[in-house]
Formats: sequence, structure tokens, C-alpha cells
Amino acid sequence: MTFRQLPRRQFLQGTGLALASAPLLAGAAEPAAGLQGRLYKTLKIGMVGVPGSLTDKFKAAKAAGFGAIELNAPGIDVAETKKAISQSGLPVDGSVCSSHWQIRHTDKDPAKRQTALEHLKQALRQTSAVGGHTVLLVVGHGNDGSEQEIWDRSIDNIAKAVPLAAELGVAIAIENVWNRFCYAHGSGAKWDADQPADKFVKYVDAFNSPWVGMQFDIGNHWKYGNTADWIRALGKRVIKLDAKGFSRAENKFTKIGAGDLDWKSVSRALVEINFFGWCAAEVGGGDQTRLSEISSNMDRVFGLG
Repeated sequence: MTFRQLPRRQFLQGTGLALASAPLLAGAAEPAAGLQGRLYKTLKIGMVGVPGSLTDKFKAAKAAGFGAIELNAPGIDVAETKKAISQSGLPVDGSVCSSHWQIRHTDKDPAKRQTALEHLKQALRQTSAVGGHTVLLVVGHGNDGSEQEIWDRSIDNIAKAVPLAAELGVAIAIENVWNRFCYAHGSGAKWDADQPADKFVKYVDAFNSPWVGMQFDIGNHWKYGNTADWIRALGKRVIKLDAKGFSRAENKFTKIGAGDLDWKSVSRALVEINFFGWCAAEVGGGDQTRLSEISSNMDRVFGLG
């Protein structure tokens, strides 16, 4: 049985949602550099620039070497997606909540927070209907109030969707993004590089549920702290990954493997937390050649080839 064919509950156990991960003991042998058999490649549907039907896009992603694909929800056409899965042989591993930036769980307006909750529940249902395991969520924006207000509003609102997530077997995967929440943002070099993961650890733990974890974005975080140290601190809370490159020297995102991010230390940290799961490319997409390049870059930095 391949990884993507695992039943949902068995999959979640393997990624650490239901079982705590076990770090390597001090003095243990150096972890293998490669993540073959641990990390599985997926990508965002919006990256697939191949023309044609949804089935054509799924086939292109599979031909490039990806094992699954992420969709946007709400907005999934369940019937069309099931057809694409059947005809391409490529499963859907999860989705991205399509409205989370515009309609936020941290909004001052209770009516908008209610709409955000409804959209999250729709995303969970649609993702489940096409066989996905996770819904990526940006919890809100720090500009919506004080840190405590953002903290309380978002947890209170998102927690109302957790029973549905548990019922469906679809996890809510919180992404670390530049949304002015849980770490500082600005232009000063001094504060950029050494921020700890403590706030995100406390935030995820506040839900007290195995159905809320993190879709840790490796490239997003490198500007603000040591990526490998954050992975170790987050531990079993990391249920999925996003991948892009970043250059501190040039202060910009890059292709996967470009820039100055230490991918070897990232791989070692993922082994140490006993990570098994999907990693979604999140870079500029394009035609079949570009998709194959992205897939090859992931193979190289994660030791998958």
C-alpha cells in the first residue's frame, strides 16, 4: 500500500496528528540526509499552467513527479474533481481555504467571523468529499486588533469547526505567514533572524485537539528565525509542509533550493521530529517543463531521488 492510499485515520496517525512524534536520542547516529519514504510531494493547483481541463492539469502534475495536488476550497467541483482523480490517478491530499485572507477569523465584525467559520466548514466538507486530509488556514491578520484580541477571536471562531474536522477526519493546518501574528514583522535586521517558535507552539496547543496542527512553510519562516530550530520546537504539531526558497541576503523569495536556506538542516530536523507527510510546493508555476523543474528541485533538496 502506498502512502497516498492509506486510510485517512491511519494517515493522520503517521503524520503525528494522533501519535506523538519521538525525537532522536542524544548521541544517536546522524540522521540520513534524504527523506525518501518520509516526505511526499504535492503542489498547489494554481501552479499548474498547463491548458485544458482539470483532468489535464492533474495529469500534468502527475507526469512532473508529484504524488498529489492541493485544491482551493470552498469552490471545489466535487464531481469534476472525482473525475480528474479517476482519469489521472492523482489524488487530492488537501486544500487551501480560499477566502482566509479576505474573510478573516480575526475580523472585528462578528458577522464576518461567522462567514469565515462557514467558509472553513465548507472547505472541510468539500475536501473530505474528494479524499483530502487537510485544509490549510491563515488564521487572520494582526492588523485586526491587539495580539490578545487576535488570539482570542481566532481561537474562539476556529474552535467551532474542530468537531466537524474530527468527524470528517480532515485536519485544520495553520500556516505561518507574514500576517503580523505570532511573530514580529518589520525591516530591521536585528530582530528578523532569531525569533522563537514559542507563540505558535502555545497557539496550536490552545486548541487542545489532534485535528489542529501546522502546515509549516519552510520558506516563509527563514526570514524570521532558524527554520530547523522552529521545526524541532513545533515537533508533532507539524502535520504538513509548504516549500519555497528564500534569500536573507537579498530579502526575497526564490526557487526551491536557491537562496541561503539550509535545506540539509531542515531535513535533519524533520527526521528528528519523526515527520511523515506531504510537502506542498508553493512557488511560481507554469508549463510542463516548469512543473518538472519544481519537482526535481524538491527531489534535490529533500534527497528524494
